[in-house]
Amino acid sequence: MDAIGNIILTLIRFYSYALIGYILMSWFPQARETAIGQFLARICEPYLEPFRKVIPPLGMIDISPIVAILVLNFAMEGVAAVFRMF
Repeated sequence: MDAIGNIILTLIRFYSYALIGYILMSWFPQARETAIGQFLARICEPYLEPFRKVIPPLGMIDISPIVAILVLNFAMEGVAAVFRMF
């Protein structure tokens, strides 16, 4: 069970890194049009979309990715707590 928990935690951690990379790409012109940018968009946008529907942007700043990353961190803590019980 411990190995499964570590795999899940690692996958969530890598997904968090992908989200951060996708967010940083928005700061650079045309970075999202690259192959890496399109790949990150395919894996990140489905997760970010529900947060964007609930949390409106504050002017030019979209804070929904921050909330999405916090939710992933809470999920990591939850998974770790569940696997600590076994």
